[in-house]
Amino acid sequence: MDASDLDYRARTRSGCIPPDLVSRLLERGYAHVVELEAGRGEWFCALAWARLLGERDCQADAFEVLAPYLATGWWTAVEATTELLESWGRVDEAIEITRIRMKAGHLMALESYTRLLARYGRAEEAFRLLRPHIDEPSLATALVDVAEKAGQDEETAALLAAQIPDDHRCNSPWCCRGLDPDTAIGLLATIRERQGLIDDAIALLRTRNITVLNGRDQLADLLARHDRIGELRAYAAAKDNAAWRFVELLEERGGDIEGAIAACRQADRPIAQDPNSAVQLAQLLARHGRGNEAIDVICALADARPGDDWILQTLSELFLDQGRAEDGLAYLDALATTRAGEENWDLYWIRLPLIAAHHGVDDAIAQARSHPEGTTWYAASHIAELLAGTGRIEEAVAVLEQHASQNSHDLAGYLIDLGRVQDALAILRPPIPQALRR
Repeated sequence: MDASDLDYRARTRSGCIPPDLVSRLLERGYAHVVELEAGRGEWFCALAWARLLGERDCQADAFEVLAPYLATGWWTAVEATTELLESWGRVDEAIEITRIRMKAGHLMALESYTRLLARYGRAEEAFRLLRPHIDEPSLATALVDVAEKAGQDEETAALLAAQIPDDHRCNSPWCCRGLDPDTAIGLLATIRERQGLIDDAIALLRTRNITVLNGRDQLADLLARHDRIGELRAYAAAKDNAAWRFVELLEERGGDIEGAIAACRQADRPIAQDPNSAVQLAQLLARHGRGNEAIDVICALADARPGDDWILQTLSELFLDQGRAEDGLAYLDALATTRAGEENWDLYWIRLPLIAAHHGVDDAIAQARSHPEGTTWYAASHIAELLAGTGRIEEAVAVLEQHASQNSHDLAGYLIDLGRVQDALAILRPPIPQALRR
C-alpha cells in the first residue's frame, strides 16, 4: 500500500469502494465481501470491518485489519486507528501511535496528540507542546481548549493579545500569514466568556472586521447563549447572519414562530439579492405547516432569478411536499416560455419528479427521453433514479449500463441491490491499462 495512492482514492472516491456502498454491502448481508476487500487495499472496507470487529469485542483482529494502512504513515489511517483505540479504552496505545507521527513532524498529529493528552490528565504537558505554535490557527484553537484544563487561561490570553495589532484589521481570511487578528480576537473572547467576563467577550467580538466563520457569527451565538435578547435583536437588525441566529433562538426556545417569521422578513435587501435568506425563510415556513406560503416566497425568488437551478429544485420539492405537482409543472412551464420554451437538461430534469407524481413514472421517463439531451449519461442518472424509486431496479441498471463509466457509483449500488456484487466491484475498480502496468 502507498499513502499517496490511498489518500487520492479516499479524497476522490475513485478506483475504490466508497463509504456509502460499503454500508450498502453490509446492509444487504455481504459482510464477507467487506472483510475480503479490507485485506485488498480497500480503505473504507477496512475501516468499516475494523469497527464491526471492535463492536464484537475482537479488538486484536480489528487492529490487524488496520495495521497495513497504519504502516504507510497515512494520517487518515493513523487518526482512525487512534479513535478506535481510544474508544476501546486503550488510551496509552492511541497516545503512542499519535506521538510517533508527531515526532515525524506531522502538524495534524501534534494537535491530535495534545488533545489526547489533555483528555487524559496530561493537560500541562499538552500546553507546553502547543505554546510555541500560537501563530498556527488550528494549534492556537487547540491551545485555547487545552489551556482551560491546564489552568493557563491568563497566559494564553496574553499570547493571543500579542497577536492582535492596534492598527490593522484583515479584510479577508487570507490577508495575514499565521494567526490573523480576527481569529485571535475570537479565541480571546472564548477565554473571556468561560471566565464569566461576558461583557469583555462581547466588547472584543465587536472589534472584529470579519464576523462570520463557517456560516456562524460568534457574537450572535454568544448573545444567544446568555439570553441577551435585546442586544441580539439589535445586532440582528444590522447583520444577516446574526438575524438568522436570532430567528433560530425564537424558534428553538420560545416557540415564537410568528416572531421568527417576522424577523426573517425584516431584511431591507430585495429578495433577488439575498436568495439564501429567502430559502431559509421558506424552509422555516414549511417546517411549521405553512408550505403554501413557502412556495410563494420561492416563486417570487424564482421570478427574479429564473435560471438558478438550485432555486427551481427547492421550489419543485416544495410543490411535491404540498401535493401540488400539477401547480408545480404549470409554474415551470410558464417559466420556460420566457426562454422560448427551451430548457437545457440542468433545468429540465427538475420537472421529472413532478411529472412522475402527476402523470406517472412512465410518462416522466418518456418525456425525459424525448429531450434533446435525453440520451446522455447525465440524463441516464435521473431516468434510473425514477425507475429505482418504483422498484424497477433491473430497468435502472439497463439504463445506466449504457454509460457505465460515467455512472459507476449509481450503477454499482443498484447491482449490489440485485445481488450482482462482483459486477459492482468490477465497475468500481476498472482494470489498469496495460501501459500503466509496466
